[in-house]
Amino acid sequence: MSNFDTPIRRAVLLGVGNILLTDEGVGVRLVEQLQVGYEIPAALTVLDGGTAAMELLEDLENLDLLVIADCVRVGQPPASVVVLKDDEVPAFFRARISPHQVGLSDVLATLEITERAPRHVVVVGVQPFDISTCMEQSAPVRAAMPQALQAIRDALAEYGLPTPAKVLAEAA
Repeated sequence: MSNFDTPIRRAVLLGVGNILLTDEGVGVRLVEQLQVGYEIPAALTVLDGGTAAMELLEDLENLDLLVIADCVRVGQPPASVVVLKDDEVPAFFRARISPHQVGLSDVLATLEITERAPRHVVVVGVQPFDISTCMEQSAPVRAAMPQALQAIRDALAEYGLPTPAKVLAEAA
């Protein structure tokens, strides 16, 4: 059960990134994996935000929870998984550590100004190894995907949104 008194009625898992730039698309790849392998709770909407920003404004208004999956540069070794929550997130946006952060920063600031900001925000980021032009992830980031996916699942579960593995029907 959730550690929070108010139940989560409306949540978004937002994967952002450019899949044409090796590890830069890690957020998009993470939400794809979650959708394929895990049950998605009714209160959770999963969005592939790609490199969009202000276009997402309506989708992110008045949320109880926003979980962002993204590539982040935090000075950690390549493929390090980073989790930031609530009060830590504004500090994340003050230092430029994500290529999408300007767009996301603008979106979150607009939501704050209009008093439609999410009650809770979690960023699950992966330090890139390579952001050159290539549609395949680097080996280090590919190896970190299970840890990052689990961090997303843990964050959702902490807010009362478990994502159990899908049960695959056996072939008859």
